[in-house]
Amino acid sequence: MVRSVAIIGAGVSGLASVKCCLDEGLEPTCFERSEDIGGLWRYTNSMDNGRVSVYRSVITNTSKEMSCFSDFPCPEDFPNYLPHSLLMEYFRMYARHFDLLQHIHFKTTVLSVRKRSDFATSGQWEVVTETDGVQKSHIFDAVMVCTGHFQEPYLPLASFPGIDTRFKGQYLHSWEYKDAEAFRGKRVLVVGIGNTGGDLSVELSHVAAKVFLSVRSSTWVCSRVSDQGFPLDMISTTRFNHFLDWLLPSALMRRIRFRKFNSWFNHANYGLASTKSSNFKVIVNEELPFCLLSGTIVLKSNVKEFTESSAVFEDGTTEENIDVVLFATGYIFPFSFLEESVRSLFDDNRSLYKRIFPPQLEKPTLAIIGLVQLTGSVMVGAEMQARWVTGIFAGWNKLPPTSKMMADVLKKKPLVERNLSERKNLKMSFISYIDEIASCADIKPSVLTLLLTDPRLALAVFFGPCSPYQYRLVGRGKWRGARDAILTQWQRTLKPLRTRVVDNSSDSSCSWRWMCLLVLPAALTAGFLFSKYPQLGWSPWAGPQL
Repeated sequence: MVRSVAIIGAGVSGLASVKCCLDEGLEPTCFERSEDIGGLWRYTNSMDNGRVSVYRSVITNTSKEMSCFSDFPCPEDFPNYLPHSLLMEYFRMYARHFDLLQHIHFKTTVLSVRKRSDFATSGQWEVVTETDGVQKSHIFDAVMVCTGHFQEPYLPLASFPGIDTRFKGQYLHSWEYKDAEAFRGKRVLVVGIGNTGGDLSVELSHVAAKVFLSVRSSTWVCSRVSDQGFPLDMISTTRFNHFLDWLLPSALMRRIRFRKFNSWFNHANYGLASTKSSNFKVIVNEELPFCLLSGTIVLKSNVKEFTESSAVFEDGTTEENIDVVLFATGYIFPFSFLEESVRSLFDDNRSLYKRIFPPQLEKPTLAIIGLVQLTGSVMVGAEMQARWVTGIFAGWNKLPPTSKMMADVLKKKPLVERNLSERKNLKMSFISYIDEIASCADIKPSVLTLLLTDPRLALAVFFGPCSPYQYRLVGRGKWRGARDAILTQWQRTLKPLRTRVVDNSSDSSCSWRWMCLLVLPAALTAGFLFSKYPQLGWSPWAGPQL
């Protein structure tokens, strides 16, 4: 029986894990190498001990209603997209409300995590930590690793001949970037067009003499501001849309998405993406199209090589007098504190059962939390993982046999092996993954049951945003405030915008209700089909599954 749990890291995943352990009556001890909570989101000007943190101007890509902890909504007066300072304030409120800080040991580095000699029977771990130069050994029944994606910068210099031998300018990784002032008046080449590469290119364009953005793959750009000015994820991440994804042919859905992307601006004209692209990524950036349109950012192909002061690209073009090269090439997660026999069980998160458990361990007492990449908020995913994991530790949930876990892992691994940078772009569907883990934890809501018992709530759950509160309606950890949080989420979305009230006589809420009533028969038909023919696959009506 698991009782004591070591939690490594006090970022988002660590805070959620501490709280979930307490909910299940476990005894968590969290080790955080820095002096504060927040992990990546705690901005600092320095790079002490190689700690990765966000840059000064960063703002979340997912909205507050879709990113908050499932039983602790963000304050209604907070803006919908949060700068790091407000997100940190929210984390502190959460930690104080649930009294989490007393379980966290700050300025404590985990040096090693090793199986005890009797692990096959006890499942226990020996954790060695260091505080103020003093090492200490601890014994725990289970370990939750909450160090996240952003552990060590990935800097593939070998892929860029000449960068470290001939190039005379400066080169650095994006983790070293804090603000744009140091780049004023310089010609900067940014390599990589993920969300970070896009953000930094835009910010640098305001002060640099010229910014070049090197892109390797097709990239679609969308805005955080969606239809009628609502947050993008609240409009797009719904169970109804997810049902359409399942129902309609994938080629048709892809065409619809591409058309939606191009309705903002034609990506092919900008050299970003083509509707014929088979491999592509999606980033969030409102300013990038205008920077390309105004010429403050120039899009380039992949870099072939560097000379003393120039960058030569694969399309044969050259840009002279490059002062700085900024690599936005992502991160790796080596888990160097884990003993080799454990690390060798998984080469990346795809080798983990449900992206959490090493399936070949004799005892399921090691969990990797927050390493999954989703099309929605990773914070919500990390909390869901922590709820399921602590339920397993407490004995409420069970894992299947090793053979079944291995079969599940192999089934979900891509057939074609990809390199590291491409693997990082393999994001999983937010609703599919969260529902999958919620089903394992017996906390997934049943829309059909809600339709029979609470029709108003059922409509909001199916047609409205798939917000975290939905996973507090049933099962262990049920929160009595979940229903109200779901039904009032649009009010909290509009609250920070109502700083100046104007007369609006249109009754949009009435129109929305009529739309839901018109679509309701189709939803009921779909629910009936899935209930009668479960072999069809995913069901939006499915309740908890064992």
